Amino acid sequence: MEVLKVSAKSNPNSVAGALAGIVREKNGAEIQAIGAGAINQSIKAVAIARGFMAPSGIELVVIPAFTDIEIDGEERTAIKLIVQPR
Repeated sequence: MEVLKVSAKSNPNSVAGALAGIVREKNGAEIQAIGAGAINQSIKAVAIARGFMAPSGIELVVIPAFTDIEIDGEERTAIKLIVQPR
């Protein structure tokens, strides 16, 4: 599954476009975000992507989960959003 890493400075419209393309192509994607700002941008992107895909009859479902990732040799806990069509 393709992973999109989102930061607090990410543009939600850009992330939404990438997310919609990946879901159409690969039938699912994962978004990883660390921190409140990044999670906020991620949720906005999912909402926008739902609007992009609704005219095609594709509804997106999001499954939130925790994941541990390593940044600069340090373990961090991130939120991952698994996005799938329904």
